[in-house]
Amino acid sequence: MGTRMQWDIFCKVIDNHGDLGVCWRLACQLAAAGERARLWVDDPTALNWMAPAGCDGVQVIDWSDAEAVRRAVADSVPDVLVEAFGCDPEPELIARFAQAPGPAQAWINLEYLSAEPYVEKLHRLPSPVFKGPGAGQTKRFFYPGFTPATGGLLREPDLMTRQARFDRARWLQAQQIPWQEGERLVSLFCYEPPALAALLARLAADPVPTRLLVTAGRAAHAVQACLATTDTPDRPPGGRGSLSISYLPYLSQADFDHLLWACDLNFVRGEDSLVRALWAGAPLVWQIYPQDDDAHHVKLNAWLDWLGAPPQLRLFHHAWNGFGDAPLPAPGPLDAWRDTARAARGRLLAQDDLLAQLRQLVAGKS
Repeated sequence: MGTRMQWDIFCKVIDNHGDLGVCWRLACQLAAAGERARLWVDDPTALNWMAPAGCDGVQVIDWSDAEAVRRAVADSVPDVLVEAFGCDPEPELIARFAQAPGPAQAWINLEYLSAEPYVEKLHRLPSPVFKGPGAGQTKRFFYPGFTPATGGLLREPDLMTRQARFDRARWLQAQQIPWQEGERLVSLFCYEPPALAALLARLAADPVPTRLLVTAGRAAHAVQACLATTDTPDRPPGGRGSLSISYLPYLSQADFDHLLWACDLNFVRGEDSLVRALWAGAPLVWQIYPQDDDAHHVKLNAWLDWLGAPPQLRLFHHAWNGFGDAPLPAPGPLDAWRDTARAARGRLLAQDDLLAQLRQLVAGKS
């Protein structure tokens, strides 16, 4: 693209830091590609554990700090304004953006991830702005997705190389996770799935020993609540029968990736962790964010269709997400689930990643 551009990414933390996770990864990948990135976020506190080392080339602006906003607006006008997930960027910056000359300017509306058919139809469509400080400008919709007709997924250029070099035993030891050869490793990053108690019971009764690695926050609280309501006391160091439980601290984005690479089965939720689990290439189960009108049922089934999920994996997803009254089936066989995940990853690796497509769109090449 020639010249180094400034990208301003706007993010509002809506739920459980997933929006911030996506925006931080995008900002870091822009910086690594030689661009300048400013991340405007209304609550940056999660970056303290999500990205404790920060990122060279990424400036974080606390959107709730009026003085920080004033300085940032006065400092420079972005070449590219990225409005993430329908948040409304700072009006003062939009006004300066709209008034600044230059053909390089672009306003991108970065949308949520979905495998539904409408994504291919709406991706890259223009949306004229008729009122407010940006009147006269045109936004462009950018839809991440799973097919070549969408905007793709965030993926660092060296991701597969780093994963190939990953040493599971060494990482587990560094995290002080007491794992033994022959023990199945399962990660749990979830909300409060209705079938959680059934999963814990199935893992406890399974002849294969399992160590469940529970992420901090809602997943840990949900597991502890399940164990507290059962009659059998929890045995040290956590678990029962064939099940042992390790509770993890909040993990940086890098170590969350390592967790997914280390495990034989990953339970994930939301958007950012789903993408990272797909790149991990291990069997995965997705808890989709629930919506009042049950629109998430359609969204989940569209993703399962794209995935080519075998019948048992589809049934497991439905039970895990509380669709209907069917009981949670037994997990696996994991070999079939792994084959499905790796085939899906292969299809995704053959496509351009999200940042490459985003830069092409801004450059007017697509």
